[in-house]
Amino acid sequence: MHPAAIQALDHAHVWHPYAPARTTNLPVAATDGIHLQLSDGRRVIDAMSSWWATIHGHGHPALVAAATEQIGRMSHVMFGGLTHEPAVRLAARLADMVGLPHVFFSDSGSVAVEVAVKMALQYSRGIGHTERTRLLTWRSGYHGDTFAAMSVCDPDGGMHALWAGTLAEQVFAPAPPVGEVGDYLHRFEMLIDATVAAVIVEPVVQGAGGMRFHDPALVAGVREICDRHGILFIADEIATGFGRTGELFATHGAGVTPDIMCVGKALTGGFMSLAATLCTAEVAQAIPTLMHGPTFMANPLACAVAGASLDLLEAGTWRADVARIEAGLRRGLEPLRDQAADVRVLGAIGVVEMAEQVDMVATTQAALEEGVWLRPFGRLIYTMPPYTCTEADMAQICRGVAAAVRA
Repeated sequence: MHPAAIQALDHAHVWHPYAPARTTNLPVAATDGIHLQLSDGRRVIDAMSSWWATIHGHGHPALVAAATEQIGRMSHVMFGGLTHEPAVRLAARLADMVGLPHVFFSDSGSVAVEVAVKMALQYSRGIGHTERTRLLTWRSGYHGDTFAAMSVCDPDGGMHALWAGTLAEQVFAPAPPVGEVGDYLHRFEMLIDATVAAVIVEPVVQGAGGMRFHDPALVAGVREICDRHGILFIADEIATGFGRTGELFATHGAGVTPDIMCVGKALTGGFMSLAATLCTAEVAQAIPTLMHGPTFMANPLACAVAGASLDLLEAGTWRADVARIEAGLRRGLEPLRDQAADVRVLGAIGVVEMAEQVDMVATTQAALEEGVWLRPFGRLIYTMPPYTCTEADMAQICRGVAAAVRA
């Protein structure tokens, strides 16, 4: 199909995320490693890892081989009353990697958070605390677009403010400090009352709520607070998991294990959608029946690909790769500091925060002219590249970010 025809049909019928109907979008013809092949012939670096997921690049041969082998056996089977080898193998590996023995699969990060919220509330009922009906979190957070997930996103500064009055009312602490911790944890703890069942946070890096970084000591402190009050600690590692921050999991880098952890995005290396919610034996034992069951839960094809992605992580050089990317981002983005409100880098995450809202169309186009695909939002121009990027790739990505800043 001609690119113009694709765009015309897309404009007429397809509703894209975080946008009104009838928008104009760039057609992609193919992907190859870290690159997107646009339908107009341009070849650009996917500096977003297609929303932070394609950590091994697109079409990695090991993932393609796992999918090809599995699809010849079975692509899908219901998980109610049935099981299969790809799910069993993946669950055992995740349990070992994370340190939590029970794994509930779902098909997206938002649903993984929904399941975590249900786990926390059912656990509270199971141990006789029916008064515990709310969650405590901090502002500037983002946990997804479904209703329980939206309820623990920042209610004022986040993208879900328009749903005020329709969401469950949770408890919100101020945003975690990006510098000295000070007495923040004391003030955070003062917000816990008899109605709080759990704390949920994005550890070390807050994602779509503002791309903010905080001291791992805050994560360790939250763990201690939850222990003191006998409530659950939920870590949303959908964005941070599988090496993005330089640690396999951000909570582990902070020296703690949560009661419940959500993972997704990079779980399959961005090959296809899969997520999981893991929990302790204590949580599982208090829940007679977890009332949730996605149709495509533990999809065999997705589980097989996820297993291959974990193989790449366990046998590969991801830690050195992320360190190389971090060094490249620091070199390339630091010169932009005098043009921005802030520049920050952690692991394979680079953020330039502007003083004013950015023009998404102009900044995106400027980056494309440097051969780089970015998706700025709000005041943020940022990149989360695949781990397979070379030093030359990183230099090109930073030129793309710089062009967007100047746009």
